[in-house]
Amino acid sequence: MSAEHGAGDPAPDPVPGPTAMPGPGAGSGEPVTITVCPDGPLLVRGGYELLDGDDRPIDPGRATVALCRCGASSIKPFCDGSHKRARFRAR
Repeated sequence: MSAEHGAGDPAPDPVPGPTAMPGPGAGSGEPVTITVCPDGPLLVRGGYELLDGDDRPIDPGRATVALCRCGASSIKPFCDGSHKRARFRAR
């Protein structure tokens, strides 16, 4: 197959825009574990990648992250402990 594109060949896929660094272990084949903390955050470990609402990667900055479940965190999607002040209770 030739590297050149002829008139009848489909156009190559567009080059993706800039992205943040994938999460530690992303694509490593390391299993992802999610631990539900009672009335608290979700702890995510392993070969994960976090994406925002537009499918852009979010750099978590660490290998294990705590994701907010209560909605009160000031650093969403990460937990800042606000669930305690909000008296969050999981159903």
